[in-house]
Amino acid sequence: MEPAPPIYGVLETALYVDDMERAASFYSELLGLKEITQDARFHAYEAGLRSVLLLFKRGATLDTVHLPGGTIPPHDGHGPLHIAFAVAADQLSAWERRLGDAGIPVEGRTDWPHGGQSIYVRDPDGHLVEFATPGLWPNYR
Repeated sequence: MEPAPPIYGVLETALYVDDMERAASFYSELLGLKEITQDARFHAYEAGLRSVLLLFKRGATLDTVHLPGGTIPPHDGHGPLHIAFAVAADQLSAWERRLGDAGIPVEGRTDWPHGGQSIYVRDPDGHLVEFATPGLWPNYR
């Protein structure tokens, strides 16, 4: 078998939510993510230089979506999922204060072997949201 062509990163991450307005408020207002587009099924947010966070209304993507340029197959998700946001080491305490001021408790903390730190909170749908500083992974410096 030939070597796999290169992968340049994770472009999109999807979370499935029960209440889109509540989730949109958390990600756009509290976390400050810039909305790119939305429709009845989803909202899309910039989540870094080349990453997009997609919030889908749970159950709203169970049918094939037909677009002028092609189709998107059905997908959905259930249960608490996980997402990690890359943050600067000197901003982790500011994130913790902002979340605390909004009544969002830190559920966990980790000091990583490579020097990074993480804090964990829950979004309104119970998804685990991590704020991670450089050093979490060998390729995240």
